[in-house]
Amino acid sequence: MSYNRIDRISEEVRREVDRIIREDLNDPRIAGTFSVTHADVTRDLRYAKIYVSVLEDEKRTDMLAALKKAAGFIRRELGRNIIIRYSPELTFVSD
Repeated sequence: MSYNRIDRISEEVRREVDRIIREDLNDPRIAGTFSVTHADVTRDLRYAKIYVSVLEDEKRTDMLAALKKAAGFIRRELGRNIIIRYSPELTFVSD
């Protein structure tokens, strides 16, 4: 397993998580200007740390709380949309 493969999978996970948050989540706490800046997927594809940058300081904690609450839903959607061996367990961190 090369690092290039993990990098490609991480980038694909980042793009897909960003799309799911923007299009599929209906939580009012997810608002304002944000971006999913980076995803670190472990080599065994079991875990992914998702870095989220929120422009407005006052919305950051609510946004991260909403994402942590929706992690199961996002993980399930990710598993449906990306063909990888495991759907990684997601952890959201402020960037």
